[in-house]
Order: sequence, then structure tokens, then C-alpha cells
Amino acid sequence: MTSHTKQGLLLLAAGAQGAIGSTLAVAAASLNHSPELVLPYLMTADSFPALGPRLHCRLAGWDLGPAPWQACLEQNGVLEKGLWVPYADDLAGFPVRPAVDSKQNLEGQVRSVKKDIAAWKTEYSGLDPIFVNLLPAGVCHDLARFSSQEELYAAEDNGSLPDLAYVLAALESKVPVINFTPNEIEIPAVLEAAKVHQVPMAGRDGKTGQTYFKIVLASAFRARNLPVNGWYSLNILGNRDGANLMDPEHSACKLSNKTDVLENVLGYQPGREVFGRSAHKVRIDYYPPRGDAKEAWDVIDFEGIFGLPMSLRMNLQGRDSILAAPMVLDLARWMCVLQKTGRSGLVTELALYFKKTFGPTTPADFAGQTALLEELERSLGQE
Repeated sequence: MTSHTKQGLLLLAAGAQGAIGSTLAVAAASLNHSPELVLPYLMTADSFPALGPRLHCRLAGWDLGPAPWQACLEQNGVLEKGLWVPYADDLAGFPVRPAVDSKQNLEGQVRSVKKDIAAWKTEYSGLDPIFVNLLPAGVCHDLARFSSQEELYAAEDNGSLPDLAYVLAALESKVPVINFTPNEIEIPAVLEAAKVHQVPMAGRDGKTGQTYFKIVLASAFRARNLPVNGWYSLNILGNRDGANLMDPEHSACKLSNKTDVLENVLGYQPGREVFGRSAHKVRIDYYPPRGDAKEAWDVIDFEGIFGLPMSLRMNLQGRDSILAAPMVLDLARWMCVLQKTGRSGLVTELALYFKKTFGPTTPADFAGQTALLEELERSLGQE
């Protein structure tokens, strides 16, 4: 086995060959050869000088029925062929292992993932490993009742929790964790493992497109004391994520995150005082022609003095994976620095990147979250 000794990042991704994962792989490869295509789009491009540019980046991970990268990129349809062909040799060297076996119990799955992580840490001994959860939205589970790994392992049907298998394996391997999915992993048993193994964790549900701009607008309405009486949000997307979210059980957590984040910023439910109930609606529809080029429509009804009504329309034509991949790279750099400075457990100061916030004092508004992030960077610079 070849050992790679360059300094940099090793991204360990669950769901590595999905739309976001494959885009992330190309972004990682391009950092090795053409950093000007990616680096200027990172929020952390000029941060952490002591860490160095961390331009050398590789990806490894897990997926169902791993396939050649060329086939995945063509199927996902996010990037034109001319954008990834120059990095085909690098991509061919990014290893992908089969996803955890759902027939195994959770403890067996953790052992299997830990074995993969150990092998990659040896092979890429000079790189700092960071785990990224990119699995599809799953069914919401009530897991808060499990206060320890032992209780979790003893539970019936615990083999249907793939997120936890990867996360626990990463924590036990002392690898920082980024949860970019809407799936809940911040349960007592996992938080205890992060504390025991002294590993930092970040997130739930990356704030990539519509929700990011929603927070900016909601913060502006609140700052101007303009009451919002209704907010209708529609998302149409045609990738595998969109198809998966057509299952009501799979979309429940996602919709909850997208709904709660607005009300946390405003401090009230839109329309509650006027209509006696919330007038905040969020819909996600699978529309195959859009592919990964997600479109989001927002209709916002608000009022000014004398109670006179006004409205605002926002139409975002975004590229979901193109917005997500640089955020993952940013978060990986944050987690690398945080681990080196001794942080462990949930890092609530990274709230700007996620729909779901944690901690009783974590601000929900855009200005507050930006200030929190800047303060975290200043404190890390001092350390």
C-alpha cells in the first residue's frame, strides 16, 4: 500500500458518489492542480495562516454499489465533462468502499467502518482526516432516550441507522465529524462519545441556498420591524435528493429544519397574530427536468405602518451541489483547526453553515451568526 505524506486534508464521506459527494471530489482534485477554480469561493480562503493553504486534498468514502467516478459524474449531471476530465487520474485514486451492510447490527457496522478509516489513515498518514455525512435524508428516529453507546447497541433494529454507524466509527477513530444532512445524530450517546474521544462535531443540515437567503431576508425584516404575515417557500429539484424527499417520512426532518429556522429568526410564527395560525408554508417537489439545478420560489407578505400590506418575491435558480461543495471544504478546514486547538463536542459557533442551531445562546439571525463565526476565528488565531 502506498503511503502519501503530503500535508493537507483527507475527506471521508458517507454518500461519497452522490451529487454533492462527486462534486466535492472534483473540487478536492482541482485544489491539487488548479486552486484558482475553487479557493476564491471559500469563506476560509484567507483564514488560518498557521494551518497553511491546505491545498492538497483527497477524498475517500463509502457508497451503495461503488462505481467508477466517470460513471457517477455523468449520471449525477452536475458538472460538464470538460470540468472534471483534467482530474480523471486523481479521481481514479480516490477510493470508495461499499456502504455499511444493513443486515449487520450497529456495533458490527461501526467495527467495519473503523477498519476502513484505519486503513485510510495509514495510507494517507500526512493528511488530516475529516468525516462528512452526505447520506440522504432518512426517517426521523426518537434516539434521545439512548444515553450511552451500550444502550444504543442493545436496541432492537439498530442496523437501520447508517448515519450513526459512520459517526460513531469516526469519533472512536478521533476523526472530526461534519453532519451536512438533515438526519439527527446529536443524541446523548453520540455527544458522550465525542466528549470521551475529545473530537469536535459540527452541524445538522447544510444551509446551502434558499434557506441561507431566507435567513438574510428574515433578519432584514426583523431589523426594520416589518411584520411578516406569510411566507410561502417552494423548492423544485430533479436529482436523487429530490426523489428521496418525495417520501413523507424522509422529508419530515428536512421540512422541520427549514420551517423552524425562519421562526427562530423572526421570533414568531408568520401570520399567527393575523390569522390565528401559522402562514409559513414549505414545499419540496421532485421535478426531473431541473436535475441538480434546483429552483426555489419564495412569496413573502409583510406590512408597514397603518397596517398596509406589501409583498416580496424571490426566485433562486441555484446549483445545489455547486453551493454545497465549497461549504464542506470550509467546514473541513474549520474542523481541522478546531481539533488542533483542543475543541471537542458540538461547535455551536458554526451555526452560519447550518439550518439547525444548537445551544441556548446561539443566535438565529444572519448578523449574529456571522459575528459568532468571526469571534471564533479571532479566538483560534490567538490560540
